[in-house]
Amino acid sequence: MRHSSLNRHKRSHTSPKPYKYQEYGKKPYKCKECGKAFSYLQPFQKHERTHTGEKPYDCKECGKAFISLGSFQRHMITHTGVGPYKCKECGKAFSCPSSYRIHERSHTGEKPYECKQCGRAFSCSSSFRTHERTHTGEKPYQCKECGKAFHWLTTFQVHERTHTAEKPYECKQCGKTFSSPLGLQIHGRTHTGEKPYKCEECGKAFVSLTSFRRHMMTHTGDGPYKCKECGKAFNCPSSFRIHERTHTGEKPYECKICGKAFSCSSYVQVHERTHTGEKPYECKECGKAFIYRTTFRGHMRVHTGEKPYKCKECGKAFSRPSSFRSHERIHTGEKLLECKHCGKAFNWPTSLHKHVMRMHSR
Repeated sequence: MRHSSLNRHKRSHTSPKPYKYQEYGKKPYKCKECGKAFSYLQPFQKHERTHTGEKPYDCKECGKAFISLGSFQRHMITHTGVGPYKCKECGKAFSCPSSYRIHERSHTGEKPYECKQCGRAFSCSSSFRTHERTHTGEKPYQCKECGKAFHWLTTFQVHERTHTAEKPYECKQCGKTFSSPLGLQIHGRTHTGEKPYKCEECGKAFVSLTSFRRHMMTHTGDGPYKCKECGKAFNCPSSFRIHERTHTGEKPYECKICGKAFSCSSYVQVHERTHTGEKPYECKECGKAFIYRTTFRGHMRVHTGEKPYKCKECGKAFSRPSSFRSHERIHTGEKLLECKHCGKAFNWPTSLHKHVMRMHSR
């Protein structure tokens, strides 16, 4: 066996070669986008993908995609747990020591790369370099369709899909597809009921960080779109317009089945389920299904025992925000529900209904 291997090796010196070695220092593969040159075809093709956004290696476990096979294989180790560098905190494994060190910082909180412009710190040098573009104004990723340029490759790739209509990330629960892995992740929370971003001011929780930040502007008043009626501020013009309708009473979206009108298009879509019978939110514990996501989340707390809404006055905790707000009125004396017949005010809808039936139904 060893003898045949030696003979094969000898032939590598004596046999005629059907190809020529690339001359040292010569770089025949030049990128048309940025001018960077390469000696070999494979690195050149890999580089081209940084401009096109192509990521041919897709992880079936989490939906994350990669430019190169090597990056994909290294990523897969985080799922299989067979890499030589294993995290003691969470068990994730890595084939590369540098990736392992960066991951460790997610547990330690270490951020050694600090921006000199704004002081923001990062755990990874590549994230730091990308952040710097927000100060320099550099936008290296430009869309060939519309000319729009981007700081970040991921944002550029998601934008490109607005032209191609490609949505490669599919929800395993309902089949809905998304153009980005983040979109899929946020959507997944509509099934689990998870809302990781909680407002300390009012107790309201949110599925995504952007929704949470937009909401915080209603408390801080820092948004560019400010309501003249109540002073609430909004970052997004569409949210501002929807809010304005709470003052004007405008309801431009009407249900085609019963004629009920709504101030927001999403409210109509949810309302239509009362006619179609669709219940997309199903409890994995008991199989009960719900039309509304909020009702589903409230139900889930029956199983978990979670009561995230706590009264600052007496310490009593509640599983639903509506119950919490009604309880708070006991302390404040506020009565929001007024009888149209006699003007008497009530804390709860049930109390108002009983009053109307008893006193004014004759």
